[in-house]
Amino acid sequence: MRVRYSLLAGICAGAMAVPAYAQDAGDEEPTVRQNVIIVTAQRQNQSLQEVPIAVSAFDAEALEAQQIENTSDLQLTLPNVSFTKSNFTGSSFTIRGIGDLCVGTSCDSATGIHTNGSPLFGTRLFETEYFDLERIEVLRGPQGTLFGRNATSGVVNLVTHKPELGIFGASAEAEYGNYNSIKAKGMINIPLGDSVAFRAAGFYLNRDGYTTNTFDGNDLDDRDMYAVRGSLRFEPGPDTTIDLMAYYFRENDKRLRIQKQQCQRDPTGVLGCLNNRRDFDNTNANSTFTGTLGSVEFLSIALGNPALGAALGLNSIYGPDIYFNYDEPDDVRTVGTSFTPEYFADELQLQAHIDHNFGPIKMSLSGTYQETSVDSRQDYNLGIPGRNFAQFQTALNSLAFFAANGLPTGVANPPFVPGSAAYFAPIAAALIPDGPNGQLCTSDTRLDNRGVYEGFGICSDLPGAFDRSRSNGKSWSTEAIFSSDFDGPFNFLVGGIYAEAKAYDTDYYVNAFAIDYITGVLGTLTAFGAGAPPSYLATSFYRNNTQDFKLKSYGIFGEVYFDISDTLKLTGGLRYNNDKKRLAARTTLANFLNPFSNDGDPFDSPFVGGFDADPGTPGNQLLQVRQVGFDEITGRAVLDWQIGPENLIYASYSRGYKSGGINPPLSPVFSVSESFGPESLDAFEIGTKNTFLNGALQLNLTGFYYNYSSLQLSRIIARTSVNDTIDAKIWGVELETIIRPADNWLINANFSYLNAEVKGDQFFSNPRDPGGGDPNAVIIKDITNGALCAVTGPAPGAAAAFVGGVNATLGLQAPGPFPADGGIASLGAFSICSALAANAPTGFAVLSPGVEVNLKGNKLPQAPEMKASFGTQYTAEFSNGMTLVPRFDVAFTGEQYGNVFNGRVNRIKPFVQANAQIQLNGPDDRWFIRGFVQNIFNSNSVTGLYVTDASSGLFSNIFTLDPRRYGIAVGAKF
Repeated sequence: MRVRYSLLAGICAGAMAVPAYAQDAGDEEPTVRQNVIIVTAQRQNQSLQEVPIAVSAFDAEALEAQQIENTSDLQLTLPNVSFTKSNFTGSSFTIRGIGDLCVGTSCDSATGIHTNGSPLFGTRLFETEYFDLERIEVLRGPQGTLFGRNATSGVVNLVTHKPELGIFGASAEAEYGNYNSIKAKGMINIPLGDSVAFRAAGFYLNRDGYTTNTFDGNDLDDRDMYAVRGSLRFEPGPDTTIDLMAYYFRENDKRLRIQKQQCQRDPTGVLGCLNNRRDFDNTNANSTFTGTLGSVEFLSIALGNPALGAALGLNSIYGPDIYFNYDEPDDVRTVGTSFTPEYFADELQLQAHIDHNFGPIKMSLSGTYQETSVDSRQDYNLGIPGRNFAQFQTALNSLAFFAANGLPTGVANPPFVPGSAAYFAPIAAALIPDGPNGQLCTSDTRLDNRGVYEGFGICSDLPGAFDRSRSNGKSWSTEAIFSSDFDGPFNFLVGGIYAEAKAYDTDYYVNAFAIDYITGVLGTLTAFGAGAPPSYLATSFYRNNTQDFKLKSYGIFGEVYFDISDTLKLTGGLRYNNDKKRLAARTTLANFLNPFSNDGDPFDSPFVGGFDADPGTPGNQLLQVRQVGFDEITGRAVLDWQIGPENLIYASYSRGYKSGGINPPLSPVFSVSESFGPESLDAFEIGTKNTFLNGALQLNLTGFYYNYSSLQLSRIIARTSVNDTIDAKIWGVELETIIRPADNWLINANFSYLNAEVKGDQFFSNPRDPGGGDPNAVIIKDITNGALCAVTGPAPGAAAAFVGGVNATLGLQAPGPFPADGGIASLGAFSICSALAANAPTGFAVLSPGVEVNLKGNKLPQAPEMKASFGTQYTAEFSNGMTLVPRFDVAFTGEQYGNVFNGRVNRIKPFVQANAQIQLNGPDDRWFIRGFVQNIFNSNSVTGLYVTDASSGLFSNIFTLDPRRYGIAVGAKF
């Protein structure tokens, strides 16, 4: 009985070459039929089993059989590979503990993402679904001497299906599943004479949301997306092939950029969230920027008038916050929000590639042009705030009263100050246009910086709080590669690449009713006291704005290959890389007065001279402009020994490199480096690839060790992501197997172990515990900006006594303990860090952002210690030519951490994902019917987390895989 190759080839978790068997009726023993996967990991067509690199590849049949529809699915079966979405519309594809842990416009990707061998910049391929691919290749380990852009962790190369000359073909597939999911895929291949062919393909997906909104009962996190690709192949002669490709993707829906927020709520309000666990709860909003600057206590100090502060304060830092009576649903698929999320993304790719053979020399020329954009808005706290507690309503009533009557000269001493009503009237008109019991209006997120005070607001019955993450990019690259195919022992490959990338209007906004209120009240009181016209503090929302980022990069690379003997080969490679980066950016929030009468761009304000985006440059700069440059020589050496026809052993050394970048400007300014340095690593690898038992068993085994210098990691300071570097050591093993116990059975099993940890003494302040575990330190929430600092003293109890004394003069409470189960040993208090520093006696220290702790031995984030996967399928053949193929896959991902500070609160639990399907194929595979289920156990698998900064309350944003999906699909080929 003959097993059909189209059903069996390529179905493997490690995606090594899949052997299929043919056995005639008279044969006593099966014979191996070499249906291998051909890859271009070394820029030439080779069997995957012959490549002395840790590489996995999935062909089209493997992607379909294992239900690998997107990158989240792809990671499950790959050894030492993980993937997660991240906080700012990005993602991190981590290979062997090295991922995109750097956050910022100027960061390079640790994992190179390529289409048909050409690098992509800021791609949205991680949003879309796979369709009409020839294969996906995943190379583990640093790459640079073969691929155009340096990559420290590895390369993911998506190879699209090229037009087939002289063949007309078409296929179509339709799927319906739960969540009202409708998906369609299609392809048509049209010959245009003997030497030209055109191929068009696309997909469309529309489904309801996975997440229920308790606020209105509607579903969120839906999908509405499509992509199309057109390809043209022209072969003018036997030695020349020209490929052209155009691709467009678009998504416009209510996708949740962040699935859920978790917090062990801090009743003191100093931290917002505690340090021991992640509960289903909201942060204590008294800890946030708006909770401190909008408080009775801060306004009383800032205005020098406790009565006025009590009248205008939105809350007390010692009282209930806006979430005090909100019950957060204990379910990652249930949220409460009055703001419906918005998500838009699109991408255009244009690509040209020419191959030409000059006898034994092959020339490959390629060029790629790319445009990308993404724009996402959603509720900042994913909770439903209250507006019905007494202090909040008191502030709104006071605002309306002062807008109508003006400021009193004293609480017990009317009349009111003449003309002062004009200072409050614009605030009330903008924020509470229907009065203190009506709707509340919040600034919109506009590119021209105009908000609610210029007439651009979003109004709701509840106080709004939402963020917006957006970016736009254009890039192009061109690459030339020359390679030889001589008969002798020596061959070579040499290439060069030049690339330019630009990002513009890359923004992150945080907008909130409370921010508008604070900027209005503080601004107008400041203007009134200075005799300036009625004004607010601009901008009336937080905006981290990169107006322009440019990258210019070129590289020269090459390899030589020398056959020492018929079975022993030496490979040596070198690369020179040069990157130049320029960034123009600013961060704004309540920085300068802007008259209400200026309804244009706030930066046209006559008081804009009070804003300085670049304190390091003389004069007041409206933008901080920085340039950096990096260059490096890297290389690799490989020795591989073909000890038998089906057995390969290799050992390699690679030098990996990734350029540094520029940190964005901060507001307020903290002492951080303006730039961060490049990464480098020495990677040692030994591996073996084997086929045993006449093809019944394939077994690949790899071991590796990395010595990593200056690994780039991000942390939040002053509401902005900045990047630091640490050293690390990484080692692990990877096992990939395919077993064919009989003709109709296929079993694959993979296993990997990873140890990725901080090397040497590395000292940083943990944002969740600025006291550094010191019981004698006092953690301070600074009520002037929502940031944290820590106070230490020369003796036990000294710091607490000192803070208590200063606080008494400010009208603030003395330090107190955190809850016993909060994971915080220090005391905590609200205070003003600058006042403490100005009054600190000898022997006391005010540390911002906190006490540093040693991270030596901590695990790197997004680096699961263990992964394992298992899959099996059986092909039942019928006499009429039809086949029935059931398949089951299960994948285990072990414990990992969301950030480098580790601890229980940052631990990501192990998870299991299981899929199953059964497919009936018609004769000659002309049609099929498939039933499927994904995530059989409906696991709420968390893949990553992001800890917000102190002024946001230190809650954790988490990212998850999809819930259980099931449905039916039908398809046909023509």
